[in-house]
Amino acid sequence: MNFRQLKYFVATAETGQVSRAANELSISQSSVTTAIRELEAEMDTELFTRTSHGMELTQSGRELLGLSYDILTKLDEAVNIRERSSGVTGRVLVATTYTVIGYFLPYHLGRLARLHPNLDIQLHELNREAVEEGLLSNRFDIAIVLTSNVMNPELESETLMRSPRRLWLPQGHRLANLRSVDFKEIADEDYIMLTVDEAANTTMKYWNFGSTQPRVKLRTSSIEAVRSIVANGQGVTVLSDMVYRPWSLEGKRIVTVETDPPVPTMDVGLAWRRGAELSPGAVALYDYFRLTFDSSLTLNS
Repeated sequence: MNFRQLKYFVATAETGQVSRAANELSISQSSVTTAIRELEAEMDTELFTRTSHGMELTQSGRELLGLSYDILTKLDEAVNIRERSSGVTGRVLVATTYTVIGYFLPYHLGRLARLHPNLDIQLHELNREAVEEGLLSNRFDIAIVLTSNVMNPELESETLMRSPRRLWLPQGHRLANLRSVDFKEIADEDYIMLTVDEAANTTMKYWNFGSTQPRVKLRTSSIEAVRSIVANGQGVTVLSDMVYRPWSLEGKRIVTVETDPPVPTMDVGLAWRRGAELSPGAVALYDYFRLTFDSSLTLNS
């Protein structure tokens, strides 16, 4: 068992498809398939059930996935070991929103704590309007938000990652085997509308590009509720890959398909008051995220 096998296994488990895992890893599909077969042979057990809709984890696969997250996290820490005493001290007040704190930040908070053990990072979860007001009134040093939602000209923002949005379907759905689905076909399905972090407003923006409207069956602020309802065949939705998981809490399968035309990405990044001089703690966060997401520049350079 090696790092490569586990990395390819996790990518396949998270995406539910060898082709998508290969695309995300920028490698060939045969490399992913070979790694999984090697892992199954070494463990003498099947990790996936192969179906026409993709790869579904077996019970052994689910157990290995949890262990793989722990192993890969430890390996990442070992590869990225640095001097623990960064010299940055004090407190930094950080504003964020529901989706970012739930699906983006936890991993990075752990790394930041190891890199800057003397930096007190105080998080505040708010809606976008409150985050923007807090930045403008200097109540927060910096924000980690959905930059695709930030419109205030008095704020500067920088996008770190762009998460594609796709159509979510239950396994076995009539549209699941298509390469892409147009909005007229989606409009024939019951639609589950997520409302948290202005998701409903964003959804209607790209629906309004065409002549159709979603047949909304339910509006909810719970991503897990959306996941379970879709997995149980009670509707479809369009959400980002960042919040996608290939199964619901009950263990039922969710597959994704491209929309035609593609919809705008959900962008995550940093925001601060235009012209503000960032505190040392805010600069440390800025530099960390820029370096993590492969930028060649920092505020200190």
